[in-house]
Amino acid sequence: MVLGTSYSFEFFPPKDVEGEERLWHAIEGLKSISPDFVSVTYGAGGSTRDRSIRIAREITDRTGISTVAHITCVGSTRAELLEILHSYKDAKITSILALRGDPVGGPLAPWIPTEDGLTHADELVELARDCGGFKIGVAAFPDGHPSSGGNFEKDIDVLIRKEQLGATFATTQFFFDVKAYANLVERLAKRGSSLTIIPGILPVTNVKLLHRMAELGGTPIPSHIAKSFADVESDSQAVRNVGVEIATKLCQELLEVGAPGLHFYTMNSSTATIEIYRRITDAQ
Repeated sequence: MVLGTSYSFEFFPPKDVEGEERLWHAIEGLKSISPDFVSVTYGAGGSTRDRSIRIAREITDRTGISTVAHITCVGSTRAELLEILHSYKDAKITSILALRGDPVGGPLAPWIPTEDGLTHADELVELARDCGGFKIGVAAFPDGHPSSGGNFEKDIDVLIRKEQLGATFATTQFFFDVKAYANLVERLAKRGSSLTIIPGILPVTNVKLLHRMAELGGTPIPSHIAKSFADVESDSQAVRNVGVEIATKLCQELLEVGAPGLHFYTMNSSTATIEIYRRITDAQ
């Protein structure tokens, strides 16, 4: 998808006017970095679909930064998904991230298909490919997909299938083990894949949020990292400092093993991400 090292940032649609102001403040803060792209998520269960489309359009219009818009199978018919894809086209968005999405009850809830909708992300990749005009990205899971039951080969099969249908890049779930990322890339390469795998980085600033996200996404937290955060959990500034240190080290190690870029889950705040970026680039 990109040449050289790419830097990209993910945002979620805010719930209210105050949240939207924080979002735009964060995006303004990141403009100085000239990111390769930003991505805009859907809310849980597709609950922020309309807001997601609007925010993605406005980021492109207001900043000129390339926007990767998320689209999920949750709560939409095939016809509605096509309508969303055409809305993105009208907004001059040329890249999407095609995801199944989490059920309304959360990642661990049973999947209930929407009538006349899609059930798997590969179907959405195919739909977007047939719609035409998009670079299509998908999700990858260095620590294994929560629903694959530890069958990592199944995860590889799924990614290969999505690539065959038109996906050209993937961003990963956040993780802490560089070896897990390297293993994912190696396993795909052995299968003849040329999918670009961009690692996802979570700058931790809130310990409770970290544990909640890790539990929902099935991301193991190494014991030494868990202890580092537990030791400072009562001090928010210390948590942020530890989070920046851990993320910076992870990013540097990922670049050393050949990661094509870094994708930051900003949680709609740019300060920690900017500090990590500055540390990485200053060291190069």
